[in-house]
Formats: sequence, C-alpha cells, structure tokens
Amino acid sequence: MTTVIDNGTNHSRNYLDPGESIVIVDDSQEIVFIFETLLSNEGFTVFTASSAAELYLILQRETVALVLLDIGLPDRDGTELLKELIPLYPDLSIIMLTGTTDLEVALSCLRQGADDYLVKPVTLDEFSLAVRNSLQKRKLIIDNRRYQKQLELTNYRTRFLHQLNLKMNSAYLNSIELNSVLQSILVGITAEEGLRFNRAFLLLFNDDNIELQGKMAIGPNSRADASRVWDGIKKDNLHLTDILDKVKTSYMNNDAELNAIIQNLKIPAENQDHVLIQACSNRKSILIQNGFNGDQRISEQLLQIFNEDNFIITPLFSPNKSLGVIIADNFVTAHPITEDDINSLEVFANQASLAIEHSHLYKDMQNKITELEEVTQELEKNKDLLIDAERYSALGHMSAQLVHAIRNPITSIGGIARLLGKKNHDHKNQKFLDMMIMETAKIESTLDDLFNFVDDDKPDKSKQQLYPLIRKSILLFYGSMKKQSILYQLNLPSPDPVMFIDAKLIRQMLLHLIRNGIEAMPSGGILTITCKEEEAYITITIEDSGIGIVSSTLEHATDPFFTTKTYGTGMGLTLVEKIVAEHQGHFSLEHGETGGMVARISLPKTDQE
Repeated sequence: MTTVIDNGTNHSRNYLDPGESIVIVDDSQEIVFIFETLLSNEGFTVFTASSAAELYLILQRETVALVLLDIGLPDRDGTELLKELIPLYPDLSIIMLTGTTDLEVALSCLRQGADDYLVKPVTLDEFSLAVRNSLQKRKLIIDNRRYQKQLELTNYRTRFLHQLNLKMNSAYLNSIELNSVLQSILVGITAEEGLRFNRAFLLLFNDDNIELQGKMAIGPNSRADASRVWDGIKKDNLHLTDILDKVKTSYMNNDAELNAIIQNLKIPAENQDHVLIQACSNRKSILIQNGFNGDQRISEQLLQIFNEDNFIITPLFSPNKSLGVIIADNFVTAHPITEDDINSLEVFANQASLAIEHSHLYKDMQNKITELEEVTQELEKNKDLLIDAERYSALGHMSAQLVHAIRNPITSIGGIARLLGKKNHDHKNQKFLDMMIMETAKIESTLDDLFNFVDDDKPDKSKQQLYPLIRKSILLFYGSMKKQSILYQLNLPSPDPVMFIDAKLIRQMLLHLIRNGIEAMPSGGILTITCKEEEAYITITIEDSGIGIVSSTLEHATDPFFTTKTYGTGMGLTLVEKIVAEHQGHFSLEHGETGGMVARISLPKTDQE
C-alpha cells in the first residue's frame, strides 16, 4: 500500500530526493494507519508492509530512504532483519519500533546500525522528530559523500590538467606527441573521473585554414557497447593522471568506426552559416538542444553524423586564429548538459588549444631549422657554383670596361701604326712600328677572348629532375632574402618533371634570374617561382614584386653590357638567353600584372642530341 497526500506543507523535499520513499513495517494495522497518515500529510511517499517478506518486495522495486521496523514481526525477528538490511542497503535509515522497554535491546540495535529506537506507544511529535532527524542525518551523510566524491574528481581533474601543463610547458610537441595529448584530453572529457561526457569529437582547421576537418573521437560507436572503454580503465584501476601515459593502449584505440565517421566530416571555412564555423568565428560555446541552436535548426547532415541532437560545441583558438572545435555529448545516458559542464569543457578546450599552438610553434621551428640546414649544406656544396656566377659577373664587367675603354684607342693606335709602316722607309723605325702593330693585335685578341668567354663551356646534358635544381637555387639566397625581408613562394605541382638538360648551366640561369629579382626588391617583397607543364614545354616563371624596368628599356634588357644598375654590366640576362637557346628553349622578360617583372623560360620536354 502507498499513500501520498500534499496538503501544501511538503517537508519531504527537504529530506528526500525525488522518487525516494518511507516504508512502515508493522503487523498492527492501527499503528500503521496512524504513522502512514502523519507522514503522508507531511508530503512523504509511504509504503506499508506487515512482514519481512513484504518489506523485501518493496525494497526490490522502490527507492527506500527510511524503514520504520517493528521488532516483533510474524515471520522474522526485527533485530535479525536489521543485521541483514544494513550491509545490503548502506544508504537506508532504520528506526526500530517495539512495545517493550529493554535498554539492552535498544543499545544492541543502535550498535548494529539503527538510526533510532522508539518504544510504543509513542507521541506523534516524538515520532515526527525521530523521522526527521534520521532523514536529515541520512541526507547529511549522502551529501557529504557526494561532496567528497566531487572534491576527489576535482582533484583528479586538477592533477590531470597539471600533468598536461607540464607536458606542454616542458617541451614543444611534435605531431605524435600532439596526437597523444589531444587524445588524452578527449579521454579526460569522457572519463568517469573527468567531465563524464559519453563521447568527444575533435575537429581542426587544415594548414591553409580553409577547411575544418574531423581529427579524432573517443566514445562508444553505439549504445550497445557504451561501457567498453571505461570497463578497460576500471579493470586496470587507472586514474586520469595515468591516462596520459596509457592513452595508446588497446582499449583506447578501438574507436575505428567513430573515428572514420568524424574524419569524413569536412566543412569549408567560408561556410559561415554552419554552426561549427559560427562557434569558431564567435569564439563562444554553442549548446545544441533537440537539434536547435536557439530557434535555428542546425544541419540535418550533422545530426545524422552524430546520431544525437543534444551536444555542446566548444571552440579552440589561439590569440591569432581559430584552431578548431571540440564536440561533446551524452549519447548513452542522455543526461542534460549543464552550465557547469560547459565551463569545465572550456577548461579542457583551453588545454587543447595550448597543445595545438605549441605543436604549431614546434613545427615552424623544425621547418626553420631544416631550412637553415639545407641552406648551409647547399652553400657548402655549391660555393664553387656561386664563385662561377660571380666570375661571370666580374669578367663581364671587366670585358665591358676593356671593350668600351680600350678597344677604340687600341684600334686607332694599331691602324695608325700600320699606315705609318707602309710609308716608312727607315729600317730602324720600321722595327718599332712592327712591334706596335703586333702588340695591339694581341690586345685586340685578348679583348675578343674576354668578350666571348661564355662560349667556352658547351652544354653537358643528361636526365635531371627539375624541382631539386629550383629548390637548391633559391636556398642559396636565403640569407639575402631574410636580410631584405623578402618572402618566397614555390608553386611546383606534381609530378616533378625529368628533363634532358645541363644541370650546372640551368642552375647558373636560375641564380642569375633569382638574384635579379632579389636586387629589384631592396625594401622587401615576394619572389614567386612557378612551374607549368604545357603540351611540348615545361615553363618556369620567376616573378618579383619589385620596381620593374621602364618599358622603353625592356627590349634592350638582354643586350650584352646593357644595365640600369649603378654597378654591373647586364651580362646576366645575356647569359640566361644563351643558356636557354642552347637548350632549344625560349626566354622572355615582361612586366607583371601587379608590378615587378616576370622572367619566363620554356624548355622542351624532350631533346634530340
């Protein structure tokens, strides 16, 4: 039998949680009626039993907080029943009822775990006070245990976050360590000792920051295997502080299906209507309830992917950019997501953001180190090539000076000496004139040799990959570009073309063009090298954002000794044109669309010897 009467004075709310009840066990119908009426009038849910057997049936189907137990039952002794109930139901309060005053029995019951002992007949005030005191004592014990557990969980979380901080602050994170830390964070979000979400998903922006991509997930694939992961953790008696080291064990890497689902999720960053992109843009958590973000229905595709319409989206971001999102839900338990859950999740999201930012810094640092190592190696291996390039420049400069400053006077001297020689009849003077004619001829020959010095090397062609030549050439100017605040960009689409070329001459050609581009940007800029495969040619374009060349002088840019620089001879572009011609290619120099100059070299894919 059960009775609930609400007369407006519902004291049960102060002592019992929803669904909890009181059971009166006594074979006296009069006493049961009086106690039941009193408790019901105070708002308690009351069940009655006249035997131990009926009591056990009620305990099996109801959540009982308090039992008023008569010692003298028809089928069992109440004191023996007390010994059974205490270990079976540790949260159960028990008040013993008896019709005889026996101090020893009372003390025995209290020692065995009874909360109180009442002798019939008992006044209603005394009875009501005993019930309230017992329930209040029970509530305090349960609350204390609950608060203690919450403190322990908070302590575990704090220790876990501390371990993560130590991990991230002690060193930069490479990609493997980053995955380990991120997976640990997802475990912390879903752990019993963590935030207790059922599932957690991580999505990150790609390197170009143009697409949000699914990265990893943890949790059950279906409600049927919900306890698999955490059964493994409980079996090994792991705490959150252990998970960082244990994250790669088998029971944490069996979420293949869930990971496959999330890794197929890709959202363009420009899709500002998507709820995940909105969370990133606004840098605020978004709570999805029944498939709605406020009054806006979210994507059906997203709901189908997660198979859940209640979840929280928390953004990941650094001071400079958005990094991604963490999504968490209670897929199994269907527990509501509270404000405290959201605040705690944001703490974990901050750790994930810090880990990702550290990983990016580590990656950038490694790239810079690798780049500097390559520069050093290339400078060491190719210092002779640079010397040769400087040799061309120096000899070209000297040739120009000799040609312009010496050739005309020497020609005049030689011509006059020959003319005088024909008219001279003095044998002694003729000897000196012949010497002048011979020496001026030597000087003219030397000038011709200097002018044609680049014709001495004949192409030595072989099959070569083109991209390594380009990369090595640009690296040789790494220091100059850094000093002048010049950025470079290589657009080298796969596959790397294999060409029949003279690698040394092609390197010299690239060095001249790259150096010209750098010299055209004294205050910084961008140097872009692009390769494009056409029907019969591979075209290389080297574009700078520099000061350019005046249109009126552009057609003379490849003429020998033509230059607009304060120093130098302009032999570089002449050499470039010569090398391209020796490879049966084409070379052109033109203005860029947004300023600067574009050097375009087209080399044939195949070459007949």
